[in-house]
Amino acid sequence: MMVKRLLIAAAALIYLGFLSVVGAAYFIGLKQASSRPAKDQGQAIADKDLPKVERNVQQLEKRMSGLLPKGQYIVIDTAENRLYVKNGNQVVRTAVVSCGSGVVLEEPGGKKRSWVFDTPRGEFSVKSKITNPYWVKPDWAFIEEGEAIPKGLEDRIESGTLGDYALGFGEGYFIHGTLYTRLLGRNVTHGCVRVGDEDLKAVFKAVPLGAKIYIY
Repeated sequence: MMVKRLLIAAAALIYLGFLSVVGAAYFIGLKQASSRPAKDQGQAIADKDLPKVERNVQQLEKRMSGLLPKGQYIVIDTAENRLYVKNGNQVVRTAVVSCGSGVVLEEPGGKKRSWVFDTPRGEFSVKSKITNPYWVKPDWAFIEEGEAIPKGLEDRIESGTLGDYALGFGEGYFIHGTLYTRLLGRNVTHGCVRVGDEDLKAVFKAVPLGAKIYIY
């Protein structure tokens, strides 16, 4: 029974370590473990059981390491507004970014449309890589500015807003450049992740199509 408890504890610690590698921010399990009564801690185990425990821990470590993404990938901390390019456990580059503001915009005139400007959380992948991207402004961009929504596509296209590079990760969300570098480090965007020019260029070159993106 004692050996089983130790194996469960070891598995939990290894799993929590893996989550920290991919940037997960949910430390609930860790907090619960650290708040257990003292009577559940500091137990003993016989010498003869140690080799078995060590073997099982090594097997668990091997299985967990196989879950890591292959090659370079991106981790984004939306609370701290930090982007990390990682290769396995190693941080290759860190960038100060701007993530979603969380602001809610409602369409005026009694219409039912509304938008929440949050950066989505979860596991994604790089679906597109674009140089010199154009922004096709959605309806909310005109509503926010108090302008009429245009009917033609040509009236929605805006150049220069997204910087020199953009990495799409689905549903219209991108990691892209910004004209407002003074706001980096703050939650001010409409959901995309804004990055400074130098960091954006490095990130664009570092990660290939299909690379994993973990956002929390």
